[in-house]
Amino acid sequence: MSEVKNPGRTILASKISKTYDQEIVDKINDLKEKKVRPEGPLLVGFLANQDDEAAEMYAKWTQKTSEGLGVRYELRRVPDKDFLEEAIIQANRDDSIDGIMIYFPVFGNAQDQYLQQVVAREKDVEGLNHVYYQNLYHNIRYLDDAQTLKSILPCTPLAIIKILEYLKIYNDFLPEGNRLYGKTCVVVNRSEIVGRPLAALMANDGATVYSVDVNNIQKFTRGEGLKFTKHHVEDLGAFSDDLLQSVCKDADIIITGVPSKDYKFPTEYIKEGATCINFSSHKNFVDEEVKQKASLYVPMTGKVTIAMLLRNMLRLIDNREHMKN
Repeated sequence: MSEVKNPGRTILASKISKTYDQEIVDKINDLKEKKVRPEGPLLVGFLANQDDEAAEMYAKWTQKTSEGLGVRYELRRVPDKDFLEEAIIQANRDDSIDGIMIYFPVFGNAQDQYLQQVVAREKDVEGLNHVYYQNLYHNIRYLDDAQTLKSILPCTPLAIIKILEYLKIYNDFLPEGNRLYGKTCVVVNRSEIVGRPLAALMANDGATVYSVDVNNIQKFTRGEGLKFTKHHVEDLGAFSDDLLQSVCKDADIIITGVPSKDYKFPTEYIKEGATCINFSSHKNFVDEEVKQKASLYVPMTGKVTIAMLLRNMLRLIDNREHMKN
């Protein structure tokens, strides 16, 4: 019997994102018919880091996807970063604009976190406003007590959750909110924009999540038997290869987001049959090697992220209309 090569399947983000296209198109057509946005909703992206090739590519994908689905998209380049804040404030005040996004990093420091909060909450398609983050970490899914205004989730963590749902990693037989119960996950990234909120989201859905960065490894869970309503965090100690290998040995899901072309996740740490997902703009797995170990492999997530960004914008429009009525 001949040896089976590359038993794992590669699932492309473009295929997954298409499952949301019709939903987005139908919603936009509804907005046009109801004269809410007869010309279609308008998304504005701000690009202030002119030398960022990854941001340029993301902007092109965003424009192509948006316009293909009926969303008007406008890229506003800000040559001087110091004028970006004022440009965002002007867009906040412009009632013709439905969604605002910023291509990060801009300054690459805490000033970026400040700029995230400058974007009006009602137009924050990336879900980076502190209210949305607070709701995410506390496992709160609505903005109001009547539960008519849905909270927004950061678009890249949300995209990865939707990828896991598409891959049937979520268990639909369990109650909503517990559907990752019994799953062990490793997330190699703890950025405030993706890694940390992603670990919290998966732990809030019942998983045991090991969050990895260069300094240490943390464990996110809702406790034994999911006794807590939201995740708790335990520090497991300083990062080491041995500790990483230890937390990976039972990992059903390994998710990487290391922003370096030189970083490659050690293939030998991947459990046979695991699911591997990379959200970095650089491939953190060696393609041919990872498919020898993983059953499912998603090498990039960008197109699903854009779909989630557009869904977020449509949800914000819904929230705005609910508040009018």
